[in-house]
Amino acid sequence: MNPEIYFIGLVGLLFILAIFDLVIGVSNDAVNFLHSAIGSKAANIKVILFIAAIGVFVGATFSNGMMEIARRGIFQPQEFYFYEIMLILVAAMVTDVILLDLFNNLGLPTSTTVSMVFELLGATFAIASIKIIQDPTLSYNMLLNTDKALQVILAIFVSVALAFFFGTIIMYITRVIFTFNYKVNMKYFGAIFGGIAVTSIVYFMLIKGFKDTTFMTKENVSFINAHTTQILLICFGFFTVLMQILQWLKVNILKIVVLVGTFALAFAFAGNDLVNFVGMPLAGFSAFREYMAQGGGDIYNTLKMSAMNSPAVTEWYFLILSGAIMVAALVFSKKAKKVINTSIGLSKQGDADEMFSSSNIARNVVRGSRRMATYIVDITPNSVSNWLNNRFSREGIKEEDNTAFDLMRASVSLVVASSLIAIGTSLKLPLSTTYVTFMVAMGASLADKAWGRESAVYRVSGVINVIGGWFITAIAAFAITAVIAVGLYYGGKIAMLILIVVGAIVLIRSQISFKRKANKEVLRKTVDDLLSSDDSDEALTLLRKYSKENAIETLQYVSERYAQVINAFCNEELKILRNLSGKIDSHKDDVKKIKRLGTLGIRKLSPSDAFERGLYFYQANDFIGELIYALAKISVACEDHVANNFNPLNEEQKEELQKTKTTIVDFINHCIDILEEESFEENYNFYANNEDFLEDFHTMKRKQLKRIQLYQQSTKASLVYISIVQETQTIVSYTTNIMKVNRKLIQNS
Repeated sequence: MNPEIYFIGLVGLLFILAIFDLVIGVSNDAVNFLHSAIGSKAANIKVILFIAAIGVFVGATFSNGMMEIARRGIFQPQEFYFYEIMLILVAAMVTDVILLDLFNNLGLPTSTTVSMVFELLGATFAIASIKIIQDPTLSYNMLLNTDKALQVILAIFVSVALAFFFGTIIMYITRVIFTFNYKVNMKYFGAIFGGIAVTSIVYFMLIKGFKDTTFMTKENVSFINAHTTQILLICFGFFTVLMQILQWLKVNILKIVVLVGTFALAFAFAGNDLVNFVGMPLAGFSAFREYMAQGGGDIYNTLKMSAMNSPAVTEWYFLILSGAIMVAALVFSKKAKKVINTSIGLSKQGDADEMFSSSNIARNVVRGSRRMATYIVDITPNSVSNWLNNRFSREGIKEEDNTAFDLMRASVSLVVASSLIAIGTSLKLPLSTTYVTFMVAMGASLADKAWGRESAVYRVSGVINVIGGWFITAIAAFAITAVIAVGLYYGGKIAMLILIVVGAIVLIRSQISFKRKANKEVLRKTVDDLLSSDDSDEALTLLRKYSKENAIETLQYVSERYAQVINAFCNEELKILRNLSGKIDSHKDDVKKIKRLGTLGIRKLSPSDAFERGLYFYQANDFIGELIYALAKISVACEDHVANNFNPLNEEQKEELQKTKTTIVDFINHCIDILEEESFEENYNFYANNEDFLEDFHTMKRKQLKRIQLYQQSTKASLVYISIVQETQTIVSYTTNIMKVNRKLIQNS
């Protein structure tokens, strides 16, 4: 193959990956600037997205396109050949797309900057190691810029600690001043608060947002640095007066603060983080142009990339195209919504659909925090404690439009996050935008007492999961990219082809998996509607729908898993049985979660409906729980039997179980059809009368007892067989009960 054609293909691959990276990266980073506006419902979702989209497009378009990190921030280009540079960039881009997509599927925010830096570091380290082995005169100090990696690691610790601390403290002070009934106090202090807030955002824009734009010359930067204090004082005076005038005109200035902050963060994100998505492809393109300028051909293993040390400005059409792709991803990405939902869910005021299970670490953190809080309360004078409790009282306060949190917290979160990022940038502290915005939101929610005793352990678990994911990102990015780079170096074009195919398969499977999960989000949508409903009649309708959907989903699950367990047991497939046991056991937590969410929904009902219909809902969920426990008993018994290498069932028993399996699966599936159609009365005799089933189970038990008496089978095989039959009978019984209770709940009679 002609070398030029091969490298044109590589450059094309880099740009294709850049498109994917832009879409995936924006889907993850959108939470940075949309969290506050969406969580507080500062405006219609279309208005919020429009403002954010303008910020993203303008930020990307007016970026000066300096891609220094990708060009020479991690590796020393003068020490690497053209081909080596291309391998580093391809390995890093493929890993970046796959990793970020994985985090999007999980709904976890991560840092695109951390991903890019550690991917480049991993690939460079791998290639550098090969070069050092081949030429011992070289060293890592000559080939690598390790200071950048250390800065990023420092950024994680600094960002997390500072953001959480200041988010908590400033939100607490703000709430003490304004209380949850902030509209009253805004009449007196609103103009000053608005002036401070917008001035802080302007400061953020000057320091962080505008610093790398095309219209910011060195002279402008120098002027701003020399007159920062004067500029801020003028801004504070102007915006304070403006906010007061707007208040007189009955304008909600907090909404203005939130929307201005959303624009500022979106603008800064696009301008500063664009390198994370297109920096590596553009570096590859620059390297290719240098290669062609030197004559191309076979010189790619002899041409060093010293030219990449010179600054490069990205062409305007790349910036506009990048901005357009980012806007499209922002508006249409479903994965972005999932990441945003995670962040909002962890900071939601009051009851919410808790997305994370508790953990031992979270339990210990919450328990220790409770002890510390108790100690502080004990040493605080009662008068002070009572006064503070009154400042945080929510009695008689109703959130507008069922928001996750109020506009006051949204404003504080934006102001604190933007201020910290701006100050950190001015002091050359490597604060991560993702980490700062997320941890400020968490700190603000803690200060607002959103983490009550019933939710704290879940919220803390969620935060720990997210923070843990940040470190995993760095480690995984480094390791995976290093392995890929070594494979590409020694595998050549064949390895490159394999990498492309594997990468495509991974992305396709990821998309299919996400769609499957999305199809199973029906329950979550119903829950969200139920928890946000203010109408008791509507809430009753949604509770009925929730119970029905939950019953259908559970019965489908039991039908599938029961068949899989019986088949695996009959075939003595231990690996499958262990996998099934683990999945069924974890499903028990889902049952607990469903019951908890239903309890929150019952609060929305009228007193009479809550007493009658609520009871049916609890009964339905109790039966669902027992159904899962019965399935788990079968699974554990089968797994234990096979794991211990006990004698298998004879062919007659296997045939009996297979026949029973088919009958049970058909029965459950028919019940599902009845639930979906709500045809309870027409099919009442089908699910309510189990005489035939009972007789079949009694027959199977009698047969087995006869076998035992005749010494036709081992004791262990007999016990597991009877256990399966007994629990299968239980499954039928509880399926019937689920149908009866849902009939009473769903129908008006």
